[in-house]
Formats: sequence, C-alpha cells, structure tokens
Amino acid sequence: MITTAKRLDTVEEYYFSSKLREVRQLQSEGKPIINMGIGSPDLSPSKDVVEAVQLAMLDENAHGYQSYQGLPELRKSMADFYENNYNVALNPNTEILPLMGSKEGIMHISLAFLNEGDQVLIPNPGYPTYTSVTNLVGAVPVYYDLKEENNWEPDFESLEKLDLTKVKIMWIGYPHMPTGARGSIALFEKLVAFAKKHQILLINDNPYSFVLNDNPMSLLQVEGAKDVALELNSLSKTFNMAGWRVGMVLGNAEAIDAILKVKSNMDSGMFFGIQKGAIAALKSDKSWFDAMNEIYKKRRVLTEQLAEKLNCKVYKEGVGLFVWAKLPEGITSAEKFIDKILHEKHLFIAPGTIFGSNGEGYIRFALCVKEEKVQEAIDRFN
Repeated sequence: MITTAKRLDTVEEYYFSSKLREVRQLQSEGKPIINMGIGSPDLSPSKDVVEAVQLAMLDENAHGYQSYQGLPELRKSMADFYENNYNVALNPNTEILPLMGSKEGIMHISLAFLNEGDQVLIPNPGYPTYTSVTNLVGAVPVYYDLKEENNWEPDFESLEKLDLTKVKIMWIGYPHMPTGARGSIALFEKLVAFAKKHQILLINDNPYSFVLNDNPMSLLQVEGAKDVALELNSLSKTFNMAGWRVGMVLGNAEAIDAILKVKSNMDSGMFFGIQKGAIAALKSDKSWFDAMNEIYKKRRVLTEQLAEKLNCKVYKEGVGLFVWAKLPEGITSAEKFIDKILHEKHLFIAPGTIFGSNGEGYIRFALCVKEEKVQEAIDRFN
C-alpha cells in the first residue's frame, strides 16, 4: 500500500460528503428523507441562461481550450455586474479572474500567498473549507470568535490582543454563512483598517448577498479596500447554477496576478458554453432577484415555523439561503439532536458544530426545499 501524503492527516472528509452517504443509504432503504441540510439550490437557472448555453454549442470555438482568464466578454459582464449592483468599479483586465466556482478560489488564494507556518484568521463559526485548505497548504488556522451577542461580527478588541505577526490572510464572509448575519459597510471599514494596520490580505466570501437581502454589499465598496482586499463571489446561489461551477475573485490587481499563476497550472480554462451561460446570468435585471426572493420568503416563513416546532429559537435577522436557530434549553449536542431527527422523523438538518465550536448549540436549515416538502416536515412533528 502506497502511503498517503502527510497533509491528508490534517483534514477529514468534508462533512456533507460523508453525511450524505448516510442520507442516501436511508433513502435506499425506502425512508422518505427530506434534506434541509445542504445549500444546493433546487430552482433552475433562467430561460435566457439555458438558451445561451444551447446556442453556444453551435459556435466553432465552443469545444477547444479556453483562456485561463476567461472570455473578455465574461470579465466585462462581471465588471458590469459589480458596477450595477454594488457601485464598485473594476478593471476587467486586471482586477477580475473568473473561477470554476468560488470554492476553488480558496485553494488558489492559499497556494498563492501562504507558506508553511504562516497563520490565517478564520471565523468561528464559518465555512469549514477555510480551515481544511489552510491545513492542506501547511499554514496554521487561528480562529476568531463570532458570537450571537455581538451579532456574529468580530470583536476587534480581542483581535488586537492576538499576536498577529505571522498572520498573512483573514477570511470573512458577509452575509455570513452559516448564521446569515448581514454585516455592514461600517464593519467592512473597520476590517479594511485592521487589515491595513497589520498588513493582512483580507478576503470576503460573498455568495449570498442577493438572497433575501434588500441591501447587497461588497467589501470593495470601502474606499481603499483594493489596497489590501479581495472578494470571492459566485453564480451558484444567486442564479441557481451551483453545479455549473462559476465564480470569480475580484480586487487587488497584484493579488489577482499571483492567483492566476496558480490557476493557470491547475486547469485549462472554463468550458465555452458555461461562460456564455454565465454572461447571460450576469445580465439579469432586478425582476430575477425579486422572483427568486418571493419563493425564498415563503420558504423561510415555513422553515421558521418548523424550527419553532422543534422548540428552537430562530435568528430572525439572518439573510441568505439558510435559517440559523438555537437549540432548546437543555440540549447539549447539536449532532445528537439532528441525528435523532434524521432517524426518527427522516429530516436532515445541519448541526452548527460543523462550522466551528461556536456553532455548538445551533442548527442550520437550508431553504433549498419546496414549500410542500417543508410543510410535510412540519406535519411530521404534529
């Protein structure tokens, strides 16, 4: 047996990868599982997006290798999207790099900037991939607390007390996953000032800003942010294109150039048809967001009712694709709580612990299930 690389000792299989095997096994046994655990949109892209891909198949350039930087038209569409929706001006040639999903951007950024032993500020709770990628590249996670009493925002006094001399990168994500905390421009201004003071690369992971959120924001709206910051964004949630794997990293031109050095050695460009579909999606007007949010509003109302059926207290201020809820008094293990519900009521919910130790005592519901299925879940507790 060939031994695996030592870096694999630093990570475990992604929670949803292993847990969904258990869910599929229960389904194969005939159990009527309702999956509210994972944020994979069940809605479809727009008709214009699908037609753009179909038409692209007839283009003589459709099936060859594509540019590592994506089609110029795609980068221009991303720049226009940021101008129109966030009032952020970006140079499509130097400040935007299309990605095969924003998740790969986490790896590319880490490979481009982190040496072994460098430290990375990671939110607790937060997206687990920040930790796993940090470990894979030999860097050291340093967790900073996000707590409900502080509206799931960083405590800057606590941050300033840390030894930050080895910190190279700080991950943030607002609207926040998993809690749905909105963040604010004032918060972004504090974060940019903090990053400048300590010479840290600040990265905002921003895939949820159009879901149930009447005030989409970008870190790059802050004056001077591009001196120290990047932003990741994605078409997965906003345009129901999760499986298409289309994302982008935007901001500091020198950082984008460094990331391109990594990316150009990792893939051979995004499929032409997908790029054409992405261009069509990015041209969507306000009616698209309004239509999606009408659906998500109805789902959220029902999901909050479901959480309350479980005697959980919903974080009502949350936006985005999830409902975050506090477990009932006396319940000490989120994982035991959701496992009991999975096996007794055939409902899968994500335990807050998979997002960090500050997620203990909480659970997360995804709004990726049709209303009638959420109502069915509610009925199972009557």
